[in-house]
Amino acid sequence: MYNHTPTLTHEEQQKAAERIHELMAQGISSGEAIMIVANQIREEDAKRREAAGESFSDEEE
Repeated sequence: MYNHTPTLTHEEQQKAAERIHELMAQGISSGEAIMIVANQIREEDAKRREAAGESFSDEEE
């Protein structure tokens, strides 16, 4: 589904880890929390790439 993996800065990684911990504190399993945050990051990256006019052809498969 997603062949493109966004590259995150250290600060973005820290924020993602904090979001994962917040979800886990709400009772969500670690695996599900990671999946939720990863999907959010991918969606944000896809929107950014679309706004920049980058191609998604490699993700169509």
